[in-house]
Amino acid sequence: MPQVGKRGWMYLLVAAAVLAAHSVGAQAKMEIRTEAFAPGAPIPDKYTCAGDNLSPALSFSGVPAGTKSLALVVDDPDAPAGTFVHWVVYNIPPQTTHLEAGVQRGPAMRGGAVQGRNDFGQTGYGGPCPPPGSPHHYHFRLYALNSPITPQSATAPDVERAMQGHILASAEMVGTFER
Repeated sequence: MPQVGKRGWMYLLVAAAVLAAHSVGAQAKMEIRTEAFAPGAPIPDKYTCAGDNLSPALSFSGVPAGTKSLALVVDDPDAPAGTFVHWVVYNIPPQTTHLEAGVQRGPAMRGGAVQGRNDFGQTGYGGPCPPPGSPHHYHFRLYALNSPITPQSATAPDVERAMQGHILASAEMVGTFER
């Protein structure tokens, strides 16, 4: 083993402290992504009312330690009457790294996740379907929560109220669509 002088040990200790501090704060930023479209790009018809109206496959990464459940809200703030909710899912198990394309409608999902009611009045995903005109922006928001939630109803406002005080991190992806 090579000899390390007093000054060398000091440098080694400082380097170790810097590396330790960096690794503590180096938790990856939570992200939500899809291969169906690029961030800010148009959503393909397949995932809208102009096509098959399927939910796009989504992948999640960087979920923080201590997360007990995930929630997903997809909405359109450009809707004529105000924000229009297209999909609500909550109590997604924290180890979930993706949702497959074409999630079946209905409240119960694999692993105990629950789909809420969208503003079309249906349970599950309802794709973009704006009136003709300028493009609308569809926000896919993922939330990491410190506990599962029990909203009073499975609507976005009740899910968002139930999440208050429980959000550890959030991530967002936006796509556009126009008819």
